[in-house]
Amino acid sequence: MRDERTIVVLEGDETGQELLEESLRVLAPDVIGFELDFPRFDLSLEQRRETDNGIVTEAAAAIREHGLGLKAATVTPEGRGDVGSPNRILREEIGGKVIVRTGRRIPGVAPLGGVHAPISIVRMAVGDAYGAREWREGEGDDEVAFRTERIERRICHAVAEFAFLQAERTGAKVFGGPKYTVSPTYEGMLKEEMDAAATRHPDVPYEPQLIDATFALLLSSAGDPLVIPALNRDGDILSDLVLPLFGSIAGSESLLVAFEESFEPSAIMAEAAHGTAPSLLGKNVANPMAMILAGAALLSHSGLGASPAKPSASWGDEAQAAGRAIREACLEAVAQGNRTADLGGHLGTTEFTDEVIGRVRAKLEVWASL
Repeated sequence: MRDERTIVVLEGDETGQELLEESLRVLAPDVIGFELDFPRFDLSLEQRRETDNGIVTEAAAAIREHGLGLKAATVTPEGRGDVGSPNRILREEIGGKVIVRTGRRIPGVAPLGGVHAPISIVRMAVGDAYGAREWREGEGDDEVAFRTERIERRICHAVAEFAFLQAERTGAKVFGGPKYTVSPTYEGMLKEEMDAAATRHPDVPYEPQLIDATFALLLSSAGDPLVIPALNRDGDILSDLVLPLFGSIAGSESLLVAFEESFEPSAIMAEAAHGTAPSLLGKNVANPMAMILAGAALLSHSGLGASPAKPSASWGDEAQAAGRAIREACLEAVAQGNRTADLGGHLGTTEFTDEVIGRVRAKLEVWASL
């Protein structure tokens, strides 16, 4: 069982890097009460180009070894033949099977369309439209573009099973699905695994829908907590719709999860769901809450190893208490009007982090005395 107290840090670009540093301030030993080791890897666009993505592979190996990774937002260049997305490489090298993004209420922030209950998107971490082989043939108006996509049954099985386990833990309904009527061979594979998971978890409410109907019905299903299993690109698009329904994506971290046959996590990489926000660089106005919550999520999954469900007392209990304190501190700060400009407040980036740090220290001190 791991008891290394290590979080691998993946540095990024622009405002993404600034917000990563704010998250690390909250994880300092004088805040959470114990020391963590933070091996760092520079995943800036400059370093990725210089190493031809070798630095990305090194970072992924470190996360496989230590179990936990915290990643800053990075720039993905648009040009063909450039280094591409580091996220795709990380997902494949870490062995991530699912990406989980949960939209949730932020106190005092009005959601859209009456959405109140959490909505989790559980999508494939690899395959489908990402990493597909592409080529073109012909010229002029006769030019044709081709793309060869693939999905694997083991990944479909992982997405479906993890979705039902997530719903079981949170009292949610498994909702939605792929376009299995139009694509029964390709997209139907995920639907088959969803149906099989529903049989294994008969107590979990299950309402399969085609992906287009899923989009249309999201608002009318606003009263129920939902877990939506999805193909890779469908899930990417769904996340971009669902998270803003809650009024802001500031309260949503993104988790890449690798796990063993038991579906207990063996490695987790956390990051904010937003991008690098170059227009906010150096202005001390960006909201660090999503990155801070990403760090808290890693503490809540401490003790990964041969028996992740039973973390060691020395590391797991302390870390999970700190993770809870950080989450509560963020939400309480916002609820009491301590907000950055994007949420209608007046605090700068560092000032919001300072507010969270003060609340985390107070909570842990009180809890220690009880």
